[in-house]
Amino acid sequence: MQNNFFTDSLDKKTIALRLKELEDGKVGFYSVGLYPASLAYNCAMQTNKNNLLLAPRPGRNLLGAFSKQSINELKEEYLNKMIEMSTYKDGSKIRAYTLSDLIEICDLVVLSSNSNHIESDLQEALHLRDKLGRTNVVLACLVGSFTYGNSEQSSFLLCQKNSHLAFFSGFHRHGALRNPLDSFTANFCHPDSFTALIGARLLNNLSPNIQVSSGVHNVEGQYIKSAKNVSSIFAGFGHTYHCNNPGLLPTLLTLLLNQCLDQAATVSMSRLDRNDLYKKSSLSLTDIGYGVQRIEAALSRDGDMEKVRDHTFSQLTAMIADVKGSMMLPISGSPTRNFQVGQILADRMMSLKRCPNDLDELINWCESKGLQKGALEGINSLRFWPDILRAYSIPNHDSSMINLLYMCIFSSLECKRHVFNVMTNSRELTNFCQESVRPKNSSRMNELLNNLDKNDILSFLCESIYTNNFESKDIHSLYLSLNIHESSQENNSVNSHLEVINMFDKYFSN
Repeated sequence: MQNNFFTDSLDKKTIALRLKELEDGKVGFYSVGLYPASLAYNCAMQTNKNNLLLAPRPGRNLLGAFSKQSINELKEEYLNKMIEMSTYKDGSKIRAYTLSDLIEICDLVVLSSNSNHIESDLQEALHLRDKLGRTNVVLACLVGSFTYGNSEQSSFLLCQKNSHLAFFSGFHRHGALRNPLDSFTANFCHPDSFTALIGARLLNNLSPNIQVSSGVHNVEGQYIKSAKNVSSIFAGFGHTYHCNNPGLLPTLLTLLLNQCLDQAATVSMSRLDRNDLYKKSSLSLTDIGYGVQRIEAALSRDGDMEKVRDHTFSQLTAMIADVKGSMMLPISGSPTRNFQVGQILADRMMSLKRCPNDLDELINWCESKGLQKGALEGINSLRFWPDILRAYSIPNHDSSMINLLYMCIFSSLECKRHVFNVMTNSRELTNFCQESVRPKNSSRMNELLNNLDKNDILSFLCESIYTNNFESKDIHSLYLSLNIHESSQENNSVNSHLEVINMFDKYFSN
């Protein structure tokens, strides 16, 4: 997929002309939901430029995503500007812009549809771009959800399947975008650093209240957005159910953030173009705003240090702010819609004393509170969670928080009994937060230390300390000899957090 501001064969004169065109370049948003409309309102308040165009999805109203109350709070002069952004005169008629119009007029087109439409929208945009001879129009997406491919029978990230598709994201509360004094930051990511730099400049020119920085990590950015939407559900649950447990919430939110970033760093290692991001790009990462060129993490395996995570993307401040902001209960206004799902889940679990029977019941709870099914991207991503873990080889100790939320909705009744105990009991949840993030050998070593009364274990530990050599295979063998799972059941001393952790291996390895 070619996706840059310049065609393949250009002379210096043509390049110079194109660069000057981009100084006054236009941005188009296709499929105008709550976010694009709120952003457009911000631009209408802050500037008189005509560099933003809007094309609602056919059959949809420009303000269709707003509630009646929100529309009543909007000022008429800014609404009129938004209408000007979305329409043009055709003789004596006023017509709404279409996707074809945006590709004909704009230099950057953001496909802002959700996961229900994004793949078909992308294919249509690529077709129109070729048909109109506008191959130097850059296409970007906003979608924060995992995608399921029927032909592949698996889940994946759209930006990984289409490696040069740009990704635009930042933290925003829709109400804040309609506040003339508020502002927000965002990142525009494209694997070619110069394309990312120019795209960020175009978006940054839309409004003085919107600060956009460039980045090359489109795949990681889309993963963070998807996992963040799921994590935000758990954050909403925690804020609501455990509002009287102030010691638990910081731990819960920190783990949700850290695991989201660790998962994205693991996903980054699967990029086929990963080395090109750092070695073959037209500009170095430090030239476009990164603090350092590369941040990697390694594990010792068989005596060698093996690189297992790429954390370079963590320098994208707006991406990290998006995760943090989506897990916060705002001082004013409403939290994100995914956060609200978590609040609804907490209220219903509190009143019913159980987990939801299935996904349909959770969706029904949300719709009864006015949340539309199509807008719940966190739920859309959660449906494909096991596929994502397998596709990117994400270990359970880096995904335990979302694993717990998944099992709350999709597991068996017996499993949900333990999950409910963990999610609703402060001590169980705290223990879960501590134990579930340990790699297997760490948990096994702790269990060995709990069984010093057994001679073989005491002998193994003494010998290992004396020789300063702990063999993983010996730790594993001794751990299995303890027969921990059966013995705990026989003693009727089952800890729900340990039961759930033990279930992870069986549940997410199938």
